[in-house]
Amino acid sequence: MNFNELDTYLLSKKGATFDYPFDETVRVYRVANKIFALTAEREPLTINLKCNPMYALELRSMYASLKAGYHMNKKHWNTVTFGGDVDDAFLRELIDHSYELIYDKLPKRQKELLG
Repeated sequence: MNFNELDTYLLSKKGATFDYPFDETVRVYRVANKIFALTAEREPLTINLKCNPMYALELRSMYASLKAGYHMNKKHWNTVTFGGDVDDAFLRELIDHSYELIYDKLPKRQKELLG
């Protein structure tokens, strides 16, 4: 998966938006103003994704290209480096998991506003 494919997939999530709150390179993806992913268009391509804490530990023990979240709360965030042992299909599952962790905790009213 390249940056454009990643960006398209992230923005396909209901209510997903992005901004650059830190600098002009780190793109932050949000739903209802809550962060579910961070990435930058540079090599090697990486993405930070929210994760259930127990699942995060399990994943880190199984995949060399999946580490504790860079510059994030290490308990709740993972960083995935592209081109390693995490394939595109599994990366999409990790993105879905991150998004759902945020979306599921939104108040009913916010979910209704998202459509």
